[in-house]
Amino acid sequence: MRLAFHGGMLRISMRTDGNAGACAVLEGQIIGPWVGELARVCEPLLDGGKPLILDLGAVSFVGRDGIELLARLKGSGVSLRNCTRLLHEQLKAREANGH
Repeated sequence: MRLAFHGGMLRISMRTDGNAGACAVLEGQIIGPWVGELARVCEPLLDGGKPLILDLGAVSFVGRDGIELLARLKGSGVSLRNCTRLLHEQLKAREANGH
């Protein structure tokens, strides 16, 4: 699945492993409408009760709404892998501020 938006793009490649859950490999930017699209992709997987991993190694930028979504997903048990140092610090700062 590849989505484009005014120079920004988010590619979501899903990998499933039967009962072991799913891994979404993200590439590009988590901004604008792609925040909602990522939520739309993740919600049914979370509702299914199986583990979900987001591989963020190829994400080049995350906007404020994207940070909020990733924090909510992490709070729901989603595993965030391969975060950049900046993204890790942004999520950590958000948690420290009580959000």
